[in-house]
Amino acid sequence: MTFPDLSAASPSAELSVADLPVESADLAAFIAGKLCHDFISPAGAIMSGLDLLEDPTAQDMRDDAMSLIRQSAKKMVALVHFARVAFGAATTSEQFTAAELHGLVAGLSEGGRATLDWRMTDEVFSKPEARALINLAWMTLSALPMGGTATVTARREDGRVLLIGSAEGARARLKAEAVVGLKGERLTEGLAGQWIQPYWLWLTVSDAGGRLDLATEEGRVGLVARMPTPAAVA
Repeated sequence: MTFPDLSAASPSAELSVADLPVESADLAAFIAGKLCHDFISPAGAIMSGLDLLEDPTAQDMRDDAMSLIRQSAKKMVALVHFARVAFGAATTSEQFTAAELHGLVAGLSEGGRATLDWRMTDEVFSKPEARALINLAWMTLSALPMGGTATVTARREDGRVLLIGSAEGARARLKAEAVVGLKGERLTEGLAGQWIQPYWLWLTVSDAGGRLDLATEEGRVGLVARMPTPAAVA
């Protein structure tokens, strides 16, 4: 599989605010909108479960209600833990182990159609690398709406880290909005919720002086982020 360069900036180029197709306020609004969309489903399910518990005519569904609340609360916690690393800086950690990051992604993929094949063990990642890695991993999983295997690996060579995601399965694909985001372009049509995370991945990689590549073929989608290795982690 050949990976064409989708980066709008070369690996050595420095991005400025003026270079970016999306202003900071708009970017914050798009991310906030995505997080609200992600959180509303499990939050709503928790409220539905609580309503069942309080309904005197639905006491025979008490066990189902408790199961719904438990599963939805678990999903909400997984989303929060993922988002604080994937989108925010609300963590004192400057480095993350592969096992920690695996837990963040696995928590979201549990119960989904796609299987996560995380092929890393004792690797350590800087904060920008960790942010790029879990967003790339989630994008790889998202390319498998009908199921399949999302393989995520990383390796270091020539002063840079390569973060690699390979999605293999029936109808493996990325939506048009996602491809626009991975190119670092502003969305002109389609759903912003499908665009913002791919764009954020591109921005994370580009801001670190790296580049993001994408390749597709029948039944497979590949993503590669190439980022300079910080001296503290090299």
